[in-house]
Amino acid sequence: MNSMAPDIDTAMVLAAGLGKRMRPLTDTKPKPMVTLAGRPLIDHTLDRLAAAGIARVIVNVHYMADALEAHLTDRRDKELLPEITVSDERGVLLETGGGIVKALPLLGEKPFLVCNSDTTWAETANVDNFGMLMSAWDGSRMDSLLLLAEKDHSIGYSGDGDFDLADDGRLTRRAEGAATPYVFAGVSIAKPEMFADTPEGPFSLNVLWDKAIAAGRLYGIVLDGWWMHVGTPEALADADLFIAGLATREGERG
Repeated sequence: MNSMAPDIDTAMVLAAGLGKRMRPLTDTKPKPMVTLAGRPLIDHTLDRLAAAGIARVIVNVHYMADALEAHLTDRRDKELLPEITVSDERGVLLETGGGIVKALPLLGEKPFLVCNSDTTWAETANVDNFGMLMSAWDGSRMDSLLLLAEKDHSIGYSGDGDFDLADDGRLTRRAEGAATPYVFAGVSIAKPEMFADTPEGPFSLNVLWDKAIAAGRLYGIVLDGWWMHVGTPEALADADLFIAGLATREGERG
C-alpha cells in the first residue's frame, strides 16, 4: 500500500436505489437481491470486500428495505464477514452523495471505499482489484480515487464512457459529443473531508467529483478483468452467460 495511505478497513455499499431499469425483476425484490450466477448481487460485493480485508461495511436501505435488511441479518447470523451496519433511508431517498453524508458518523474519520451494490467483475486468478485500488490511494494528492473499466472489457455497457484518464492518473469529464474508453466501474475511495459543506438532502456524488476535478484531485485506475454493468434484465442475462462460459473455460484449462 502507498506509504502515505492510511489502512482502509471500512466501506459504504450503496443499496438504496429503486432499480427502475431492472424491472420487472425489481417489482418483487430490491435490486441488490437480484441474483447473478445464483447469488444476490450484493453478496458478490460483500464477499469481495471481505476477501480484501474490509472489516466494516455500512449498507444504506430504502426500496424494499425490510427484504434487504432480512438478508443482511441472515449473513450476520451466519457470521459471514464483513460486519454490517445499516443506514436507514426509509424516510427519504438521499441519492449517492446524500446517503454517504447521512452515514458519515458510522463511517468514521479515515478514507473509505464506496461501492455500488450492483457492480461486479470477473478477475483472473491472481488479481485483486480492491487491493490494487487501495494500494494506489494517496490522500495527499487525492480527494477521491475511482475504479474505471475499459469499455472494450465490459459486459452490458454500450455508452460513450465517463472520464478521460491522464498519464498521471487524473480524471476529467468526457467532452460532450466525444467518446472515451473509460467508464466508472462503481467503486471508489473517498475521504470524509470531501463531504464538508455539502448540500442538504439528496444529491449525487457527481457534484463532489466535479469539485475534485476542478481542484485536480480526482484520480482513477483501470480495473484488471471484465466489468459487468448489470443495469437491466438483458444485461444481467448477458453477465450470467459470460460467467458460466468463463467457468467452463477455467474448468477446461484445469
